[in-house]
Amino acid sequence: MRSLCLSILSGVVALMLFSCREERKIDVLGNINLKAMPTMKTENVYTLISDSGITQYRIKSPLWIVYDEIDTPIWRFPKGLFLEKFDKKFNVISSVACDSATYFKREQLWRLDGNVEMHNDAKDLFLTQQLYWDQKMRKIYSDSFIHIERSDRIIEGLGFDSNEKLSAYNIKKPTGIFPVENMKKENGARSNVEQPADLPPPVATPEP
Repeated sequence: MRSLCLSILSGVVALMLFSCREERKIDVLGNINLKAMPTMKTENVYTLISDSGITQYRIKSPLWIVYDEIDTPIWRFPKGLFLEKFDKKFNVISSVACDSATYFKREQLWRLDGNVEMHNDAKDLFLTQQLYWDQKMRKIYSDSFIHIERSDRIIEGLGFDSNEKLSAYNIKKPTGIFPVENMKKENGARSNVEQPADLPPPVATPEP
């Protein structure tokens, strides 16, 4: 009888300990938001992306973080992004570099932030601080200040929209159009002016 009582008591204690452990385990998991955790994190990314079986983009980035389980799935490139777009013959028709980028997966929408630099097939240069690229609409647009350097002129303004190839674009509020020859003369005149000795040396901007 005594042995039976000890066995029953041991079983009850073991059950209580197991229940406590299970309760603690559930409490710990309850404090973690699994949806907010990244589903993928990759460093030094160099990859090709296809659409409808055709390779259309090449991406380079120091860090790529994917959030697939959150309500609005996104890709984040917090340390910068360099992206090239190809035509059907695998020729680069446009490129973009920026300080950081976010891709909204369901909307197929890119948001590029900080020192956004773009080139089209004609080697025109586009500079702005924030840019949106809607892949569904095949449209690029921005509400920020835009600076465009072409072979014959420099254009500046507020607000910008374009096709994906950056071959047909519109400045919403132009603030200035400057012939390139005038800009070269102005820059040449400035270069002849003696610079103060305490100015720091120029710093080269690293390639993305």
